[in-house]
Amino acid sequence: MIYKVTVEFNKDFLTIKDEQITIGIKSKPIKGEANKEIIKKLSKYFKVSSSKIQIRSGHKSSEKIIQVQN
Repeated sequence: MIYKVTVEFNKDFLTIKDEQITIGIKSKPIKGEANKEIIKKLSKYFKVSSSKIQIRSGHKSSEKIIQVQN
């Protein structure tokens, strides 16, 4: 499944509506720490291994496309 993800910093939440995810993270976007936190939160939410979640585009953006494999 492909999701469009919007990231908000200095917050802690996760909302999903259809194929749109809005996620709040505490990590700073330095050396990939923010992306790691996003993957960790999504893997916990979808109850899949973090290796099943892949950032397809937007590695350095607050707008991302993420694929979740079952």
